[in-house]
Parts: sequence; C-alpha cells; structure tokens
Amino acid sequence: MKIVFMGTPEFAVASLDALNQSEHEVVAVVTAPDKPAGRGLKIQYSEVKQYALEHQIPILQPIKLKDPEFLESLKSYAADLFVVVAFRMLPEEVFLMPPKGTFNIHGSLLPQYRGAAPIHWAVINGETKTGVTSFFLNHEIDKGDIIDFKDCEISEEDTTGQIYERLMKLGAQLAIETVRKIAEGKIHLKPQDHFDLSQLKMAPKLNKENTKIDWNKPAREVYNLIRGLSPYPTAYTLIQNLNGEEIVLKCYKAELLDEKSTDKPGTIITDKKKKLTICCSDYQISLLELQLQGKSKMDIYTFLQGFRSDNYTMILK
Repeated sequence: MKIVFMGTPEFAVASLDALNQSEHEVVAVVTAPDKPAGRGLKIQYSEVKQYALEHQIPILQPIKLKDPEFLESLKSYAADLFVVVAFRMLPEEVFLMPPKGTFNIHGSLLPQYRGAAPIHWAVINGETKTGVTSFFLNHEIDKGDIIDFKDCEISEEDTTGQIYERLMKLGAQLAIETVRKIAEGKIHLKPQDHFDLSQLKMAPKLNKENTKIDWNKPAREVYNLIRGLSPYPTAYTLIQNLNGEEIVLKCYKAELLDEKSTDKPGTIITDKKKKLTICCSDYQISLLELQLQGKSKMDIYTFLQGFRSDNYTMILK
C-alpha cells in the first residue's frame, strides 16, 4: 500500500523506519514546521524530517492542516492509508482522505491515558503495565475504534525514559502489524465505549504545576513523580538561599528509603558527603541525581561537594 506518515519527535521515527523498510511505500511524510531552538536560535528540523531527508522521502510541513494548498498536495500522493505517530490532532478533511482510513499509534493501553503525556502519567501513577495501541482516528482525541495493542511491563525502578525506549520499539512493531492487517482485511475493531470507562485515568499536558514536587505527599508518590518525569521534563522543587532568592532544584533520580520521616515534610537531611535525603509525609527519599539552577546535572557525590545545605531551606507552597 501507499502510505503517508505523520509524526514529529524521535518516538515516531522507529515506526517510520519500520514502514519505510517494509513492502509498503511511504510516499510522503507530514511533520511540524521548522523552528528556531537553542541559544543561537538555529533552525531545527524535527527528527521525522531528518529521517525523511536522509531517505529522500517527500516532506510536507503545513502550518495549518486545513490549508487548501496542503490538502491538494496531500491528495496528490493518492495514499491508501495514513499512519500517525506523535503528531497533532487531524481535521476531518485529512483523516477521512485515504480510502483505507487513518490510524494512530498511542503510547498507552487505550482507553486508559488518553492525552498528551501517556507514558509519563503511567509511571507517575505507579502503574505496573502499559503499552501501545493502534486505533482509527475519529472526531474526538484518542477515542477511535481500537485495532490492536501490545503491552509492556513497568518495574518499580523504571523511568519514563526507559519505558519510552521500549514503547518506541513496540510501536514500530505494532505499526507494521496493523498495516498488514488492514491490507489483508483482517481487522476486528473494538469500540472504546465497550470498555469499562468508569475508572479512566487521563494523561494531560505537563506543566509547572504538575511537575513540582509536593513533599507533603507520601514518599512513594514523590518517588514515582521523579522517575515519571525523568529524564524530561524533570520533577523539580524550590529552595531558598540566605538572600531569600528562590532557586529551582531538578531531581532526576531518587531512592525510596525505609527510614521514617522524623521532621516535617521538606526537611533536608545530609551528611554533606554522599547522602542527601528529604522528608516526605511518611518516609524519607534519598536524592541521587540533581541539577541546581544554572549548573549541570550531577550525581549526589559531586553535587554535595559544592552544596551547603545550611545555606538553603525548602519552599513548600
């Protein structure tokens, strides 16, 4: 079949590569417009565009998905099927265009974790299992009929970065299998309203509010937040220096301790050499990888060589 692939970040590249190496033909790629990034504001291509350039696949980068010129260009490729991985919401004019439909690969076991950050929230919420789902697009975000899925275990130590890597590979496998089933006419759709929707967990966008650590919570919740936001965008807390300035402290890696909190939540306890723990509502958490505002990321040993805990207090708000 002729396929138009739509995606932007690294997560989408594995699926694009799998399809490009299959017996099917990727006739074009649709990805985000180039944008300036970094200190020098150099124009940066998306990972999907970089792959497409390397493999000489035609590229479309519309600013507006309803733009008539874009729609005409898209139509000219006469694709049988559109495949979407980590892209934006498509209008009806786009997803209804190909005769075989448009399917998406989503980083969760739908209907759970609909939304922008499904991998992060599965880890943050302490799930022991997640996966990837292929489903046909419709008018509502992440609510189309399910075609197929693959699941993946989550251990107590896994970070979002580790699960991301696993799901990226599983997503590529699922994309190939889903295309094959559609080509062979062997799909058995499962409408999402056939599932129990009474206990739905969502995956909203990550922001400054929901990535900030609340030390008043139990240690396991804090621990899950830290690993669920590692390596990006990273859980953070605020500390205050002797001048009253608020400083961001990012937490990349932590360890749950069986030591009960004897001080109020947010209290910093350290031997000033190789251990720094923070009191939560029940137990303490040991911080292992940190980044102080304006500094590089460091392991705890390096961090404590320059950090004087007496000069800082935790801000709880």
